[in-house]
Amino acid sequence: MDVITPKRLRITLKTMRALLFIGLLVLVFLSTIILSIVLYAKWQGPPSLTVPQSTIIYASDGTKIGELHNGQKRYWVPLDDISDYALQATVAIEDQSFFEHNGFDYKRIAGAALADLKAMAKVQGASTITQQYARNLFLHHGKTWERKAKEAFYTIRLEQNYSKEQILEGYINTIYYGHGVYGIEAAANYYFGKSAKDLSLAEAALLVGIPKGPSTYSPYVNQEKAEARQEIILKTMKNEGYITANQLDAALREELVYTKKESKQQKGIAPYFQDAVMESVADLLQIDEEAIQTQGLKIYTTLDITMQETAEKLMNSSIDQSSDIQAGFVALEPSTGHVKALIGGREYDKSPFNRATQAVRQPGSAIKPLLYYTAIENGFTPSTEMKSEPTTFKYDNGKATYKPSNYNGYYANDFITMLQAIALSDNIYAVKTHMFLGMDKLVKSGEQFGLKTKMKQIPSTALGTSPVRLIDLVNAYGILGNGGKKIEPTFVTKIEDASGKLIYKSSKEKEQILDEQAAFVTTHMMTGMFDPKLNDYTSITGQTIASTLTREYAGKSGTTSTDSWMVGFSPQIVAGVWTGYDKGKSINLVQERSYAKKIWANFMEESLEDESVKAFRPPDGVVGVYINPASGKLATKDCPVRRLTYFVEGTEPTEYCKEHKSNKKSEDKAKKETNDKEEGLFEKLFKWW
Repeated sequence: MDVITPKRLRITLKTMRALLFIGLLVLVFLSTIILSIVLYAKWQGPPSLTVPQSTIIYASDGTKIGELHNGQKRYWVPLDDISDYALQATVAIEDQSFFEHNGFDYKRIAGAALADLKAMAKVQGASTITQQYARNLFLHHGKTWERKAKEAFYTIRLEQNYSKEQILEGYINTIYYGHGVYGIEAAANYYFGKSAKDLSLAEAALLVGIPKGPSTYSPYVNQEKAEARQEIILKTMKNEGYITANQLDAALREELVYTKKESKQQKGIAPYFQDAVMESVADLLQIDEEAIQTQGLKIYTTLDITMQETAEKLMNSSIDQSSDIQAGFVALEPSTGHVKALIGGREYDKSPFNRATQAVRQPGSAIKPLLYYTAIENGFTPSTEMKSEPTTFKYDNGKATYKPSNYNGYYANDFITMLQAIALSDNIYAVKTHMFLGMDKLVKSGEQFGLKTKMKQIPSTALGTSPVRLIDLVNAYGILGNGGKKIEPTFVTKIEDASGKLIYKSSKEKEQILDEQAAFVTTHMMTGMFDPKLNDYTSITGQTIASTLTREYAGKSGTTSTDSWMVGFSPQIVAGVWTGYDKGKSINLVQERSYAKKIWANFMEESLEDESVKAFRPPDGVVGVYINPASGKLATKDCPVRRLTYFVEGTEPTEYCKEHKSNKKSEDKAKKETNDKEEGLFEKLFKWW
């Protein structure tokens, strides 16, 4: 037996004191390090919780029409919009001590380390919800010591700066649920076609089981394993006191109905419209497409789903399915410019090129309302007469000539009024008007009406040889229809960021850019294309569809060898249709030339079917009188045709028509007066040339 001498005792005590001192130093050092890390984490402030999120696009009635997710579907919803079952299941299976620990569950860490030591392998995890959230937010999923150290630091930062509720909300909104789906809201929508707040106990338990191994526990990969893990979670919830035995039994008996996978491959509603929305948002917010897709924006659009479906149905049913002809369609609200429906082609999957917003085509006579508005603004009236006959025009100081013709070679070979000219689409009258005003006037009007493509100062511009975009022309007609207030094609009414903050809202104030009286007079003249009273040396251009229309419309068609147009409006809606071939192929079939008018007429009638009938209301400063359309003079009881026509106040005719008096002297006198007047105008016109 060893004897402890006083000397040995002194050495032992010194050693113990030294060890104790070193231990205290180590403890102080470690405590200082830990405290410094905690203080530094607090000083660093809250880490950003921003993650890529899916952007959602809504129609005007709030219906979701599409989502932009850059290959990853992500939504963020607050805890109040998540089923309690999903939250309880998450805590029960992932981190039962979540609300008690400070980010690290030391008991689980020790248990996992012991289990790994016994198995000599990694068999048990000990990561808390906070640690997993830190990893999802900031780190890759490698297993290096550096990554683990960073994970610990971010875990401390999260716990120091956010509440448990905020951490849980962030975690359940960012965890991966397989198939490119992130977050409980996207998962609920993807697997069950519903919102996270509507999940049943059985559905919530199944979803919460997927993140452990999406490639194993997704019901689309292995339904048997997915539902086996669901059972484990349900029993854990019961053991943790979240649910009762009866709830457990009911959930296990519930037959889950999954969303059909093929439905998730369907393209969204109105794909051409959505493309236009993307371009609009990029311009409004000055961000690129990738940013739009991943910022979790909520984009509220102008789309009217019913109108869109009507337009698509009519396009499909009206055009021969075996034909390669293409089409574009736009409908917008004249008072606001809100685009209500848009089709950029017959098949988006085959050709996403948007013929409504991108294609630049010759509008033909559909440009004439802009010309005649310009004429009204510069002193012309619906009664202004010019002669319709084959004419060769000289321009460019006489160096060049232009010889237009009327459709099918029909001419009045007499004087006609502007009212007739627009209804019958007389080309000679249009070019004479264009030349008389000065070719720069129509170019300036095109800019005033918002056309983005510049017109040429040549005679043929009056007949629509300068190409335009369909959406621009429809918008121009909308400006006429609203009395001359400036509008622009509008796709987006407001945009919210991922937190619900409003970051854009469209303006409702509209500037008056046209003369209101001239705009109304032009609009009312445009109703003539559907009025058989104006039939003369040829038929009105709306003859084939006039009988199908049940209310007043203003419109104009346009035809070239390669393009067919119909644009028109009521007080509530303006719509335009273009049909033609992409590569400039001529439209030779009569049937194909009728598509645009047929689609337009049927759309207007169906879309307004449940709307009240509204007439174009004349503003102050215009006067309505009955005239003889052929002479432009005030009609008498002897005139075979009388039509109510509007004039800018002070320009209305004051002379009565005498052409139909039985008294021959009166007829001769009236004819002489008319000829004198016509010759004076004609001489003035050609003197200017």
